[in-house]
Amino acid sequence: MSLVVEIIPDLEVGGFTARLPDIPAYGEGETEEAAIADLREALRGYIETFGLDDALARVTRPALRQLDWDLAQLSGS
Repeated sequence: MSLVVEIIPDLEVGGFTARLPDIPAYGEGETEEAAIADLREALRGYIETFGLDDALARVTRPALRQLDWDLAQLSGS
């Protein structure tokens, strides 16, 4: 199964956050690879707590939406 992992750079402190958009689990690290490894451990914990069926249901029925927003308009400029 292929999963979409979002990698978010921390522009203020440095390092990265990795997350799966459909499962509330996050990983952090100094590099992208470290953040992904931490996310893998967080996913293990999620599955241990909530079960594999819950995790699979979330990724097979994702809640992602793509929105066409103008960020300049949101800023009030």
